[in-house]
Amino acid sequence: MQFKKFTLVFILSFLISNLFAQNKTVVFQSDFGLKDGAVSAMKGVAMGVAPDLKLYDLTHEIPAYNIWEAAYRLEQTVPYWPAGTVFVSVVDPGVGTNRKSVVVKTKTGHFIVTPDNGTLTLIASSLGIAERREINEAVNRRNGSQKSYTFHGRDVYAFTAARLASGTITYDQVGTLLPNEVVTIPYQKAIKQGNQLKGNITILDIQYGNVWTNIPAEMVQQINLKYGQNLGIRIFHKGVKVWEGQAPYCETFGAVAKGKPLVYLNSLMQLSIALNMGSFADTYHVSSGSEWSINVNAIDKK
Repeated sequence: MQFKKFTLVFILSFLISNLFAQNKTVVFQSDFGLKDGAVSAMKGVAMGVAPDLKLYDLTHEIPAYNIWEAAYRLEQTVPYWPAGTVFVSVVDPGVGTNRKSVVVKTKTGHFIVTPDNGTLTLIASSLGIAERREINEAVNRRNGSQKSYTFHGRDVYAFTAARLASGTITYDQVGTLLPNEVVTIPYQKAIKQGNQLKGNITILDIQYGNVWTNIPAEMVQQINLKYGQNLGIRIFHKGVKVWEGQAPYCETFGAVAKGKPLVYLNSLMQLSIALNMGSFADTYHVSSGSEWSINVNAIDKK
């Protein structure tokens, strides 16, 4: 009986450790762009650690210094990758300062290597943080880079991510265990107040100028909104109203005439606003980020 109990504990431990095991995959995100060799340098460092790693890009077109958009792109993308994938996110206007360089393990088993500067705001809320460790740069730093203070993406993050993804180090060997509370950026969370929904304009569907919010489909259902029914919309920046109007709730863009506004659920099943074959954002001077918010309410049909 004792042997069986030991065997069961061993099997469970093995399964749990493998659930969160690294899978030799590293996904990179930055605000570097692709005009120079910065992204290639990070990948070169990773390959130098372990040539059999699989290296992918999330995006390198984050607007310069835009920590909020980095946070959003992680939330948009991380859940679709297998557990064990290691992400490197480098949008780091405070590089070289006392902000912490960390690796977090989410409750879904993903790893994110990043400065703890707000980049983890949305992931912490949606996926949850299982553990947070500060990178020990005395060990997890590219050899010969100790006097370099302005390219931690190459010298610390890519190097640490590659060591972790390849199994060269375990997660425990990243560095000191920290409390799970990450640095966050204040924003309007999606809430229902009576027949009104409030939320944040998280991002623009930049190719088309559509406005994406964080108001989920489940919350839309709570106000019993029907297709074809109008919504009253108010958009704010830093609490100041930028635009007010109405638009019908539609399944498809073609439900309204060209150039007319509509409200729909985007591919992430969140409430969004668009102009059919036009840019809502450009037309009405609307942007996105933590300081942008939206209120919507259903207007009864006559």
